[in-house]
Amino acid sequence: MIANLIDYANPATLPGAVVYAILFLILAFIAARLLHTLIKGAMKRATDPTAFKFVDQLLQVSVFIVSAILYAQLVPALRSIGVALLASVSIASIVIGLAAQSTLGNLISGFAILLYRPFRVGDQIELMTPRGVMSAKIETLMLGYTFLRDKEGNQIIVPNSIMANIVLIRARAHDKDVPLP
Repeated sequence: MIANLIDYANPATLPGAVVYAILFLILAFIAARLLHTLIKGAMKRATDPTAFKFVDQLLQVSVFIVSAILYAQLVPALRSIGVALLASVSIASIVIGLAAQSTLGNLISGFAILLYRPFRVGDQIELMTPRGVMSAKIETLMLGYTFLRDKEGNQIIVPNSIMANIVLIRARAHDKDVPLP
């Protein structure tokens, strides 16, 4: 009986590994939920909640990644596999990085837009499009794309790498009259 209980506490055994997997998963869910609640509370006091949404998603994913890494380090069988996978991951990351250059560029530009705040949700801007100069209102900022709405109600979707590299004319400040940076 005691030997069975010891197996459940030992991460080197299958029952122990399963118990720790469940434990790490529960703790990750609790930590992610707690972070989400804290960020949601901070969003209520913020003038521009866009950055908080990005941080919320990023932190929740980070909690699960850190939890998986800690779990893999705890279970001896996974630790040895992790060393072998490390070399494969480094090569795969180079290949994926080259293949996803455009997507990663949009992601990095999205972070730059959040950091430097050249425009905000609700701003009226003018930009050059394939149809010429258009006036549009910023509807949504996401990590990869910025969604705009023109006067006719058409939605314009612009990759953030383009939004970060073009000259925009901001027609007026944000609806809450936030001063220009």
